[in-house]
Amino acid sequence: MEPEIARRQSSPLTTILLVLVSVFLGFQIVGPLIGFFVAMPFYPGSFLEMTQALQNPVGHPEMKVPLFIMQGCATFFGLIVIPVILIRILRSRQYAAGLFNGAIFPQTALITIALVFVFTGVNSIFIEWNQNISFPGSFGETLKALEDKLREQTEFLTKFDSVWQLILAVVVVSILPGIGEELVFRGIIQREFYRATRNIHVSVWISAAIFSAIHMQFFGFIPRMLLGALFGYLYYWSGSLTMSMLAHLFNNGMMVVALYFYQQGALDIDVESTEAAPWHIVAISTAATGMLGFLFWKFYRERGLGQARPEDDPATSL
Repeated sequence: MEPEIARRQSSPLTTILLVLVSVFLGFQIVGPLIGFFVAMPFYPGSFLEMTQALQNPVGHPEMKVPLFIMQGCATFFGLIVIPVILIRILRSRQYAAGLFNGAIFPQTALITIALVFVFTGVNSIFIEWNQNISFPGSFGETLKALEDKLREQTEFLTKFDSVWQLILAVVVVSILPGIGEELVFRGIIQREFYRATRNIHVSVWISAAIFSAIHMQFFGFIPRMLLGALFGYLYYWSGSLTMSMLAHLFNNGMMVVALYFYQQGALDIDVESTEAAPWHIVAISTAATGMLGFLFWKFYRERGLGQARPEDDPATSL
């Protein structure tokens, strides 16, 4: 009984800090290291050659599948396995169960998918605006160089040579991050901030800002933060992390699949474009986003579901 009580009384900020440090170590070191050895059978060369190719994977097409595997392992261990183990140590068993307390309905699942789809039109304004922000001096040059390097690697991974690479990308870019990032940033960090502040809006937006910052893509910081906030409110309104996971998974998966069809010439829309949508599309998307968000909130509100206060959760009570 005493260890259980001690876990429940641990500080929210301490939990957040420990989770972030563990995620960083798991995602940057532990996961990729495991992934390296898992990926070796898929590389047509020696251990030393693969190590050398890893220094500049973009220049080695044979590194695409191994790189996907390493990234998948980084996400799986860094954002799923390690956080689950850590939160089990720091919190009670009820904590994990509380992540999925809210009921799931086919209606709200469809609303979630539609909401994410129409929000892309709204977010296109912020994508273009954020891309055109100028940072002064060497600081701006450093950010731009980092952004270009990440973009180059992303383009390398998402230039699909086969349907199998598309399937692999959906798993690594959509499914695993949709589960892992929502578990960490909404299920743990947002929840702990809510426990500490008793203010859901502060919790949602701080968690969304951390979620965006940790991607290290500052020319996409604002649109990613807005997406994070959307996922955060879906979790809060429904009371179930499943809804934010669905939203995240669909957002990433939609982009990956659309990119594949664009490369095949079957789609005219370039999802990698940073230009804002036409204003009439933005206006329609904004109205649709507001309407669908309201319907989602109203659905759970009328049934007395979701929107649990932190003091209602025995696993997070102070």
